[in-house]
Order: sequence, then structure tokens, then C-alpha cells
Amino acid sequence: MTTDEKFSTQIAGGNALQLHDARPFFEKALAYGVQHGVIGADKLAAMNADAPKGMVQIARYFGSEFLRPELEKARDRMVNLISLYLLDTTGGDLHEAAISLRDHSFLSRSKGGSDMLKRLIALPESSNFGMAGYADAETPLLAVWSLRNHSDYRAELARRTQIAQAIAAAQWLAEQYDLDTDELEAAGADAEAVIRTGLVLQALAPKAMALGEWPNAASFEKLLVALRKKKQPPATALRLPAGVPPELREVMLAQSAAVLADMPRLLDGATPPRTLLRPTGTFRARYFLLDDPLAEVDNYHRSLDALEEGGEPPLPASKTWTKTTQGNDDEHSLLTLFVCLAAGAPKKTLLTEKTAASLIRKIRKSGWQPALAADFIRTHAAGAYQQDYTTLWTSFVQEAEKTLTSDSDYQLHDALALLRRECNVVG
Repeated sequence: MTTDEKFSTQIAGGNALQLHDARPFFEKALAYGVQHGVIGADKLAAMNADAPKGMVQIARYFGSEFLRPELEKARDRMVNLISLYLLDTTGGDLHEAAISLRDHSFLSRSKGGSDMLKRLIALPESSNFGMAGYADAETPLLAVWSLRNHSDYRAELARRTQIAQAIAAAQWLAEQYDLDTDELEAAGADAEAVIRTGLVLQALAPKAMALGEWPNAASFEKLLVALRKKKQPPATALRLPAGVPPELREVMLAQSAAVLADMPRLLDGATPPRTLLRPTGTFRARYFLLDDPLAEVDNYHRSLDALEEGGEPPLPASKTWTKTTQGNDDEHSLLTLFVCLAAGAPKKTLLTEKTAASLIRKIRKSGWQPALAADFIRTHAAGAYQQDYTTLWTSFVQEAEKTLTSDSDYQLHDALALLRRECNVVG
């Protein structure tokens, strides 16, 4: 073993030295197997024969088997894929890993690692239903992950598994209210927001599930007004709906604390429901309510009647621009809307952190078209403000395009910081 493969470090608080072995796990398992007689000469010969075949296959898959740099990278990928598989299936036990190498072909261990990564990549990246259908191309992602270590793999697997469970839980809840996935995708709903809304409905309107009624803003406002008149106290604990599959219970319960914290505000008569449910408000962003134009028109006429009797002012007229912006014409709200338009995503003037990250990934996968936002301004904005809005958007594009589309910002730190600064992004 060379000096760069092993190094010694001082243990804090003592004089003992701890030896750190930096070799790939495959190499350590192979050395262990030879040293302890688990792997014999015949098996080593078979590995030596299979290794070049595997390298050529991997190099061909990711590029070209005729270029030396590609072959060298293919060797690194193959070693890492085998290491990932052995670590994951043996829990890091060298003896078990050596037996696995002895009892199975060299190439099968490499394929095992590749299959692990393919299953990882197949899991959703975002819990936002509006981002469905924009999954990364498998080959580029596999090229990246075939060189990542086992800790990175386990962390990403845990993250994506949690997202997949949240999506499954949201779909199950939606189905109980005759709400299908297509509607969630069209609305760009976040799975967590769907779960929170389902828990709120279970607490405040348990009969709604039997009726198959998922609320829109108008019907939810009506429900809150009725409950406030009854002086219903906020719930102190939440019960999951009957029949929840056992594997989805934990991900639903994870949203219970947030819902319970919101209950007092929902039932507090001091805060007008319409203010609480304002489409671009931070409270509304945590929940998913249906868009129902007919209900909005009905609510509009009822509001006119209330105005004549000294009640609340009417909702804005539902023209394309006013309906989309909901009267929020500040720069941050407009830029949020324009970025969504340019990315071909559901139109929003407020984004959660998760939705913002998904939006950036979508831009980097599918590209973006700033002209779509410019066309929307020319077609729908008031004539007196079109020039100002166009100037605002053009300036943003010139400043932000490089950051939003750069693949070098792999962790999205710079792009998210930009959206937090220029747009409406809430945690």
C-alpha cells in the first residue's frame, strides 16, 4: 500500500495514532480475501479477465472506449460501483464482502452498483407535483453518481425516499377526496402542502372526505367562518384518516406539528379569513387549495352584497393579469411570476424553498425562454406599466441568467440565494 493510500492522524486528547485506509472498499475487500484465503488464484485470474471487459463496456456507455482518459475514468467508475454495492449489501463487513467477490462474478458486482444508482435516479427529486415529467436524463446523472462515495449515495437515497413517501401520502389523501394526480400536477402542488391540508380537513371537516370535497379558497373560507361562529377550540392533537397505509403514517405525522401550530390562527376571529388565505401570503403557501373560477365569481357577488351592507371590499376582477398576480404588483412578486413563465412552470408569485430548487433544476434540464414572460407582459399587463415591467424583466435576465443556468453550481447555493433576494421565496 502506498503512502497516499494510508495516512496517520493524531487522536484529539491523546498520543495514540489512528491508521486511516483511504483505498476503495473493493480494494480492501479483495486484499482481505486474498490475505485470509477466501479468494484463490483461480478467482483472481477470472477477475483479471473480466475487468478489461467491464472497463470497455462502461467507457462505451458513457463516451468512447477508444480514448485512454475514458478508459481510465471507466476503471474508476467500475471500482466505485463495486465498492458501493459491497458496502451497501454487507454493511462494510470485509469478510462478507470477500465472500461476495468469491461467489459471484466480477461484472455482476459492478452491475449491482449500477442498478443501485439507477433505482436512486428513478426516485423523484422534488415533492412538487408541477415538476413531474422533468426527471434528469439517466445517463448524465449516472455519470455523476458512479463516481460519488457511499455516504453521498446513502444521504441522497434517504432524501429521495422521503420525497417519494411524501408524494405517495399526498396522492393517497387526494384520492380520498376524488382529486387525481393530474390536478395536482396542473396546479403545481407541493406534496407536503397537500398532506397538511388533508390533516386540517380531517380535524376541521371530517365529513368532507366522505363527500369527496377538496376545498377551494372560497369554500375553505366559508368553513372557517362557520367554525369561528361556533367558537370551536383549536385541536391539540391530530388523528390520521382511517385506512392510511402503515408505510405512509410516519410521513403524514411529520407534518402534524406544523398543522397544530397553525390551528389557532385558522380559528382566531381576530384575523379575517380572506387575509389569512391571500394567494401570495406565507400562510397560504403551506396549504393546497383548488383554483375554482366559478367559486371566485360567486364569492365576488357575495362580497358586493356585503359591501352594500358595510362588509368587506370585493375581490379583484378575475382578468388574466389580476387573477394571476392577485393584485400583487411589487417587483418581487412579478419577478417570481416571470421566472415561472420563462421556465414553463405553473404560474406563481410565491415559491417555497423546495419549489424554487425544483424550478432551478427544471431550468437547467429543459432550458428557459425569457421571451415567454416578455410576451405575457405585452399581452396582459396594463399599457401604462408594460415598459416598466419589460425593463424590470430584461434587467433581471441579464443579471440572473448565468447563475440560474450554470451547472457548476451543483448544490444550487448561488441560484437559490439569487431567487431569495429577487423573488418571493419562503421557507
